[in-house]
Amino acid sequence: MTGPWQRLTGRDNYFEDFPLGRRLRHARGKTVTEMDNVLITNLVMNTAQSHFNEDSQQATPSGRRIVFGGVTIALVVGLATQDTGENALAELGLDQLSLPTPVFHGDTLYAESEVLDARVAERGDAGIVRFRHRGRNQTGAVVMEGIRTVLVKRRPGG
Repeated sequence: MTGPWQRLTGRDNYFEDFPLGRRLRHARGKTVTEMDNVLITNLVMNTAQSHFNEDSQQATPSGRRIVFGGVTIALVVGLATQDTGENALAELGLDQLSLPTPVFHGDTLYAESEVLDARVAERGDAGIVRFRHRGRNQTGAVVMEGIRTVLVKRRPGG
């Protein structure tokens, strides 16, 4: 990864802290457990055998169950919200999602973000920020990428 990567603290994530081009490498990682996959996959009623049936996956290229893409997306966005969502007022969109590399139980995910656009909202006390979020596994392979649009509070008195 190249460029001026930064990390924010809880008090540094108001609208004014997201200038165009700012790049963030989020501090935490998350190892994906079987429970993560099965719990979320069951909650959304996804019944695809590739997530539940180990035997059926023996003949596939990976030879094992894959983590449901919705779990991957939720974990990557969740890891990014430590810096990008603490002062969020509303989630406005999640677009252009891609999942180029499968995730398996035991993989550890990390997130990074880049500010693509930031503008003051009509209401004045907040701004709209568009982030490109990217998730990587422990080897650095990109497992998720997408654009997230968030309504973020402006700094008090700012």
